[in-house]
Amino acid sequence: MIRHGGEPTLDRSAILRLLHSATSLDAPAAKRRIVRFRHYSDYERFLLEWSNFGAEEDASDAVRHLPFIEAFSLPVTAELLAAAPAHDLWIENDPQVSVHAIVHKPASREKGIPWGVSEIKAPLAWSTTTGHRVKVGVIDTGVDFSHPDLKQSIGRGINLLNRGTLPHDDNGHGTHICGTIAAANQLHGMIGVAPRASVHPVKAFDHNGSAFVSDIVLGIDWCVRSGMNIINMSFGMKTRSKSLLTAVTNAFNAGVIVVASSGNDGKRKSIDYPARYPQTIAVGATNKLRRIAPFSNRGMYIDVYAPGEKILSSWLRGKYNEMSGTSMATSHVSGAVALLLAHRPGLTPTEIKAVIKRAMLPLRGTKAPRLTGELDVMRMLQAVER
Repeated sequence: MIRHGGEPTLDRSAILRLLHSATSLDAPAAKRRIVRFRHYSDYERFLLEWSNFGAEEDASDAVRHLPFIEAFSLPVTAELLAAAPAHDLWIENDPQVSVHAIVHKPASREKGIPWGVSEIKAPLAWSTTTGHRVKVGVIDTGVDFSHPDLKQSIGRGINLLNRGTLPHDDNGHGTHICGTIAAANQLHGMIGVAPRASVHPVKAFDHNGSAFVSDIVLGIDWCVRSGMNIINMSFGMKTRSKSLLTAVTNAFNAGVIVVASSGNDGKRKSIDYPARYPQTIAVGATNKLRRIAPFSNRGMYIDVYAPGEKILSSWLRGKYNEMSGTSMATSHVSGAVALLLAHRPGLTPTEIKAVIKRAMLPLRGTKAPRLTGELDVMRMLQAVER
């Protein structure tokens, strides 16, 4: 992390104005923003004032400390924003982000291996690697802890929306993602890409599938500190966020592989953030015909495509759902990376991305098949031996 030295340049009154405003009765009307500091000494000073302030007032809910990026998230009014010392502070919006899935419908349980898991040739790799001991942090809506197909696969997680409670899924999206990555119930239920990997649910998204960037930053922080090998990010937004980029870069520099979905707008030259950042593996979606799914964003920013249309996976209350989206494609890639890491521990994020790109299968129906292709686990395992 970058440390800026120098004398503190923020005066105490400016800090207190921000803190008082954030905890006042008017705060709900103010927009949540992320405040970062040009000088590390100012960050330390804000931290000190906040800890003193928090002891007097219930400032814990309104003000979120983001130590991973040396920042705070808090409500800031437009007036305060205009008056803030711009040369000392970077203030940006703390926008809401949505999960990347579209229509879903209840599905009857299909025993065995879903089509996407077979398509990427994961079952052919299981005699060599099953993802054993690889930890995948799933920043999402939580997980259904009682699902019979996931009981063997769930590791310790965190609920960032309600600290002290388990990250129970009240939406379904997170459970679906976890199933594709690591479901392990071959006799009676479904099996995921890496059945011996462990998924660690990080609940940053509410029952509507919506989260603040600051909660995602806290989720990335937890994943890095808790020793995750991979972070699955099946969500995105249209706008760039320096705070999210800093968190993703810190994870990348710590050797954590970040897999992110490209978005479901059918765009040809643009993808969502954080997938657009080069420190992630950006994933687009294909269908059963091995063509790019119509809803998937595509183009030069995509690193790899994977099955994302009509994907059957685990759902709430032990059920199953069929979903489509680049979210679903991303969980296939996270599972594939888990298989690769269990086989060859110690590969860096840069090396893993290179292996994936070297091992892709050309897509059907694309004019430039060499640029990008579909995930293929067996080719990945062969490519890493070369």
